[in-house]
Amino acid sequence: MSKALFSVLLLVVSNTFMTFAWYGHLKLQEAKVINHWPLIGVILFSWLIAFFEYCAQVPANRMGFEGNGGPFSLMQLKVVQEVITLLVFTLFSTLFFKGEALHWNHLAAFFCLVLAVYFVFLK
Repeated sequence: MSKALFSVLLLVVSNTFMTFAWYGHLKLQEAKVINHWPLIGVILFSWLIAFFEYCAQVPANRMGFEGNGGPFSLMQLKVVQEVITLLVFTLFSTLFFKGEALHWNHLAAFFCLVLAVYFVFLK
């Protein structure tokens, strides 16, 4: 598997964990699983999940960065990561939070992100 593809796959895994760490506790609260937890407990739970985010994110960036023999500049890595973040978050929010729906302005924003990727990869 190429370094580019493996780096992108690791970023998808990383962002999946990140989304659950940042927003999963809201769903758990909505489901009344952690309603009575103190804030510090919720923070520690999120940090535990975020540990696995970093276990995928750090190798993804190290492997993907051109300074380490990877195919991406630092700016390209960041833009790709941001697009992945928003795609993963969109899937998460529409699947797990019933009140969240995609609207035309969200699609317009995604189109702008695709343009951002295009422009950041221009030579």
